[in-house]
Amino acid sequence: MAAESQAVVARGNLAEDERSTIELFEKASPSVVHVVCIRNNEQTGRTEFGSGSGFIWDRDGRVVTNHHVIANFQKFLVILWNGQSCPAIVRGEAPTKDLAVLEIEKAFIPNEGLKPVMLGTSADLKVGQKVFAIGNPYRLDQTLTNGIISGLQREIQSSVLIHEAIQTSAAINPGNSGGPLLDSAGRVVGVNSAVYKASGTGFGFALPIDMVRRVVRELIEHGVLERVGIGIRAWPDGTALDLLKDSGVLVMQVEKGGPADRAGIRPSVNLPDSVQLGDLIIAANRQKVVNLADLHRILDNCQAGDEVILTIMRDGAKRDIPVKLEVIH
Repeated sequence: MAAESQAVVARGNLAEDERSTIELFEKASPSVVHVVCIRNNEQTGRTEFGSGSGFIWDRDGRVVTNHHVIANFQKFLVILWNGQSCPAIVRGEAPTKDLAVLEIEKAFIPNEGLKPVMLGTSADLKVGQKVFAIGNPYRLDQTLTNGIISGLQREIQSSVLIHEAIQTSAAINPGNSGGPLLDSAGRVVGVNSAVYKASGTGFGFALPIDMVRRVVRELIEHGVLERVGIGIRAWPDGTALDLLKDSGVLVMQVEKGGPADRAGIRPSVNLPDSVQLGDLIIAANRQKVVNLADLHRILDNCQAGDEVILTIMRDGAKRDIPVKLEVIH
């Protein structure tokens, strides 16, 4: 007796959110690349490989990825969405931000050109909004995952300490590092950088695009990240709380002729029988400063020449002092 054939049931139209997700992927995926890293192990004589993700920043062939993806490797290939393999060089590195810029060799840029990502902003992100990650987990090219923003302003330890990280429930696995985190409009709002797993539950973290934009601009122009500062040396965190029963950054020394010195910030002074404590920085640009990490986080969003308003406590009185930032070495 012949087996009864099963009829195929028409599914009907895709749901609206399905159509939106498909459209997002089709528009964004040509901007996402697979980064292959190569090095020669002199001890074993073998060639070693690493891989990660990245995305096309501009039509000149600049590709943004994580620094930890390329660290300690010598040669790089960028695999485009169509499978084309393009040699690339390192244009700039910012290890402290876990960011790097590769540049595809001009001769290998396709005749039809490259498609840069659409950039969004991370300033107005909300917990609960949808996000999408495209990358190459486990070398599975052009993998799409989705989730929501689970948290903002996170501080996590990846290959470096990351401030203001975006926490997401979108699956981010090895190989996703360096790929884009997209909002529902297909704009890049973060760079996937780390994953934390515990008890079978995974959380992904991404670098906020507003910080990434500033760093990438400097890497393209200078090759390195020029860090700005105010020219002080601070007492260890917690000293102000122990001695003054207040939190903040307690100034130990100021660099002679530096920004803080010119602005009149007072250092601590050694007296014959005691120490006269210096100014206590409690805020910068109206943002609260509890410790040195807070101050660095605020200054990292500034550029040389910017003026930052330091709120200090001196002799029991609060005062605001403008300080013009400079590059520190």
